[in-house]
Amino acid sequence: MENNEEPGQLRLRLLDIIRRRSYERREVILSSGERSDFYIDCRQTTLHPEGAYLVGKIIFEMIKELDINGIGGLTMGADPIASAVSVLSYIEGKPFPAFIIRKEQKTHGLGLWVEGKRNLKEGAKVIIVEDVVTTGASSIKAAKRAEDEGFKVMSVIAIVDREETGAENIREAGYDFKALFTKRDVVG
Repeated sequence: MENNEEPGQLRLRLLDIIRRRSYERREVILSSGERSDFYIDCRQTTLHPEGAYLVGKIIFEMIKELDINGIGGLTMGADPIASAVSVLSYIEGKPFPAFIIRKEQKTHGLGLWVEGKRNLKEGAKVIIVEDVVTTGASSIKAAKRAEDEGFKVMSVIAIVDREETGAENIREAGYDFKALFTKRDVVG
């Protein structure tokens, strides 16, 4: 792995992995309940060693100059993304912890909504990450939960925007939104 690769080269490598490992042309029902004739399962990319590295590196490069304290999102799609970015942040000398937002409050122990919360202070500035955005509902849920936990959400970053209503919905909810790739990038 070369540390001096151009950002464009890293993005092309990641897009190639997404196309090979995460994209399928077939009928599926999305988490929004909508039907689609294609599926993008970015977990296949973010759980692959090179894919995890590339996602972590690219997102870290996007946010390293920002005044942020943590990165996380709604389990399960955000878990490997947040972890990869957090590890890269440590390697690059600007460490910030990852956190995981549960879909439901834990019913035992401390009854937590957010794992890793103790690594962040009240008012921490955070980035919410998502694997694929369709309607934006999961990203908005994660951002609102993070705010309920005392964090300040600086931005939402997705690996792929399906170019449906998600980007608009996230922005209308009051959050900055960026995606590494769009449906057009992946599908061609």
